[in-house]
Amino acid sequence: MQGEQVWAVDALQALGHETRLTVFRMLVKAGPDGMMAGEIAQGCRVPPSTMSHHLANLERAGLAKSERESRVIRYRADYAGMRSLLGFLMEDCCQGDPRLCADFTETASCKP
Repeated sequence: MQGEQVWAVDALQALGHETRLTVFRMLVKAGPDGMMAGEIAQGCRVPPSTMSHHLANLERAGLAKSERESRVIRYRADYAGMRSLLGFLMEDCCQGDPRLCADFTETASCKP
């Protein structure tokens, strides 16, 4: 439990920055295809060197994955990491009464 909590704090800290939260949401929206690092930097209007720092932070936190493709790097949301974080946050939800969290799945459902 302690190690899991330390990881969750790191993940939440990574998402606690406006640019990183924006990037994470962009990657989630992009789906399995992900986005090139340059595209992400351009979309956020952040210099590539600064974006590199933000992307590395998300990757260290287990919320993003990278893959080199020739001379560029493609980033994708780490959906397993996202599910782990959400699961950790919801673990003790509702003190065992599922009615209290019943609308969570509706709120979190994927929308086209």
